[in-house]
Amino acid sequence: MTATTSTPLPRAAERTSAPRPPGRLRAWATRAPLLPALIFMIAVTQLPFVATLVISFFDWNALYPDARSFTGLANYQEVLTDADLRKSVWTTILLTATVVLASLVIGLGLALLLDRKFRGRGVVRTLLIAPFLLVPVAAALLWKHVLYNPEYGLFNGVLHWVGGDGATQPDWISNTPLIAIELSLIWQWTPFMMLILLAGLQSRDTELIEAARMDGANNWQVFRHLTLPHLRRYLELGALLGSIYIVQNFDAVFTITSGGLGTANLPYTVYQSFYQAHENGLASAAGVLVVIGSIIIATFALRVVSSLFREEVSRA
Repeated sequence: MTATTSTPLPRAAERTSAPRPPGRLRAWATRAPLLPALIFMIAVTQLPFVATLVISFFDWNALYPDARSFTGLANYQEVLTDADLRKSVWTTILLTATVVLASLVIGLGLALLLDRKFRGRGVVRTLLIAPFLLVPVAAALLWKHVLYNPEYGLFNGVLHWVGGDGATQPDWISNTPLIAIELSLIWQWTPFMMLILLAGLQSRDTELIEAARMDGANNWQVFRHLTLPHLRRYLELGALLGSIYIVQNFDAVFTITSGGLGTANLPYTVYQSFYQAHENGLASAAGVLVVIGSIIIATFALRVVSSLFREEVSRA
C-alpha cells in the first residue's frame, strides 16, 4: 500500500494567490477621485517651488541669461548679510508683531462685547466682520486715499472740523509710513482675531462661570482666572495664523508706500529683486526663506489646532 503525500504550495505562491483584503480596495476606491486634485495641487504649488529652489542656487540675472552660473548658497548668504535685505527682514518682523498683537488685543475686546446679549448684536457683528471681507488691495487703497490723503482725506477733514482753518494738515504717509501700513492691516485683521476669540468664548463652561459668581468672583476675577486661561489656545491660534498671512503681506506695502520710506518688507524686497533688478537667483533665495519661515509658523499652528480638536473630543 503506497501512501500519497501532497506537496504544500510555496509560501510565495500562497501570498500571490491570496485575494486582497476588501478593506484596502474600498480605501483605494475612496481615494481615487481625489487623485486628480492631488496631482493638480502638486503641479500648481510644489513644482514651481522646486523650480524656485533650483534657481536660488544660481547667479541668474534675467538681463544676461547666458551668464548664469551655479553659486551654491551664495544667494542665501547675501540675503542674510546684505544691509538692505537685513533691514527688510527686521521690517517684516516688526510689522508682523505689531499687527498681530494689536489685532489680538482689539479683537479680544470686541469678542467680549459681542459675547454679551444686546439688541442689534447680529448687525454689529456683520459690520465688524466687513473689513476682513475686503480685497487687500481695495482696503489699502481705501486707507491711502479716503483716510490718509492730506488734501481730502477723512483724518485731515476731522482735524479741520475740530481746529478750524488753522488746524495742521499732516501728510500721514510721509510722516509715519510704517504706522500707516500697520493701522490699515490692524483694521483689516482685527475681525479675523475677533471671530476666533468669539468662538472660544462661546465654548466656555457656563456652569463653571456661574459657580464662580456665586462664590463672589467679580468680572475681572472671572476673566483673569477662567476666561483668559480658556482662551489661551485660541489666542495662540490667532497669533500663529495671523503671522502666517501678515509675514507674507505685499498688498498694503506696495499700495500705500510702494516700499519707500523704510517700509519695504521681505515680500516686497523679493518683488523688487525680481521685477526691477531682474536678479532671479537672489529673489528666489529670499522667497525660499519666506516659505521656510511660513512653514515653521504653520507647523506650530497645526499643532495648536490639533490640540483644540483633542480638547473638544475629550469634552464630548
